[in-house]
Amino acid sequence: MAKHGSTVSLLKYYCFLLFTLTSSLLISSISSRTLSTHSTTHLDVSASLHRAKQVLSFASVSTTLNLNQTEQQEAQLAETPSSPFSLTLHPRASLAKPHHKDYQTLTLSRLARDSARVDSLNSRLHFALAGLKTSDLKPVEAVIQPNDLSSPVTSGISQGSGEYFARIGVGQPAKPFYMVPDTGSDVTWLQCKPCSDCYQQSDPVFDPVASSTYSPLSCTSQQCSSLDVSACRSESCLYQVSYGDGSYTVGEFVTETVSFGQSGSVPKLAIGCGHDNEGLFVGSAGLIGMGLGALSLPTQIKASSFSYCFVNRDSSSASTLEFNSVRPGDSVTAPLLRNSKVKTFFYVGLTGFDVGGEMVSIPPSLFEVDESGKGGIIVDSGTAVTRLQAQAYNSLRDAFVKAAQNLPSTTGFSLFDTCYDLSSMRSVKVPTVSFVFAGGKKLGLKPENYLVPVDSAGKFCFAFAPTSGSLSIIGNLQQQGTRVTYAIADSLVAFSPNKC
Repeated sequence: MAKHGSTVSLLKYYCFLLFTLTSSLLISSISSRTLSTHSTTHLDVSASLHRAKQVLSFASVSTTLNLNQTEQQEAQLAETPSSPFSLTLHPRASLAKPHHKDYQTLTLSRLARDSARVDSLNSRLHFALAGLKTSDLKPVEAVIQPNDLSSPVTSGISQGSGEYFARIGVGQPAKPFYMVPDTGSDVTWLQCKPCSDCYQQSDPVFDPVASSTYSPLSCTSQQCSSLDVSACRSESCLYQVSYGDGSYTVGEFVTETVSFGQSGSVPKLAIGCGHDNEGLFVGSAGLIGMGLGALSLPTQIKASSFSYCFVNRDSSSASTLEFNSVRPGDSVTAPLLRNSKVKTFFYVGLTGFDVGGEMVSIPPSLFEVDESGKGGIIVDSGTAVTRLQAQAYNSLRDAFVKAAQNLPSTTGFSLFDTCYDLSSMRSVKVPTVSFVFAGGKKLGLKPENYLVPVDSAGKFCFAFAPTSGSLSIIGNLQQQGTRVTYAIADSLVAFSPNKC
């Protein structure tokens, strides 16, 4: 009897072990299936690192290319208007060699300038909401002295100038200049002779004396009245634009002929002829104001829309900046919203994110503009890294980390707190990431839009960052490889992947 009882106990014990093992395997299987249900895509690690290593060697080639391109475009600048207009757009690195010993220091430099850019936008918003102007940071009298005064899109890195340069012609006969399209500002300006203080640029400084269409604006002109800060000297209008970080441009406000490559030219555009220019604009001749204000280029030429496509900032290729072109039929659209307190910025109706095929829990109110003008999210050409309010960023990052448990994590880097060591991999599966706009429309990002190398050894970081300000910003890292169309007449912003 005792022997029978022992046998039964032993059987019960083995049954318990079998049950426990089966349960563990079942739970493990369910867990594995749950992880495998995440939507994934492949990141080409080797290709990203190859570009990172090559970008530092552009210099000797790009100098020759720049000169040849300048000569060709001077000959090609058209004099007959046509529609749509198109400019070539280049990454900065393809025009001027980054002067850095390695890719890590280049990345740190880029991120530092990007932070200055974000500070500038936040300062502009802060001053606008307070009923002030960013130019109040530096009184006009302190700068303006009585005696002073489809173009390719190329990646460039500088506060205000962003990472991409467009080639436009100014004057008659037209002279070509590399300038930075900036959706975060309205006034178009370039450096002009005589220079009381000019920074280094790749092209010769514009000489008004050599242009037959240069014409100073009067102090009573509508364009002069539209400036945030202006002054009058000898009945001519003077302008000043400040960018919140100490950068500024001061000079004469004039009308001039602006040419768009072979697309045509537009006469009598109001632009700034800067004689005193300070800040981080090195390389470009000036800025092309692409905002929604009265003095922006799109507003002045009455463009119903404009679009651009940013190539990878580490590449040597180019794309276009276009005006009045037809929006691609496969675009993902988001409503273009306005902030009554700040006319310049392009706000969009973003409601959240999708990571790995699952919606991230984020209150939509985080991306709405409140009655005071605070909040909201804008699409910006000059900011590189997308900045999100802390609550939204934390939710997005946590969802990505959870879905990317297969990736070997490593320490953070600069403003990035989520990084991975992919040095031993050529290609790797990563969770998908999508923007979700009003109406549930999703824009899936390419993996290189949100996992970027920060050195040439294989350290990749999640390319989003938190911001302490109320304004969120969709940066150009997330826009690379996508044609972004600002359909002003239709109050839409459209995103069309693979349309460079």
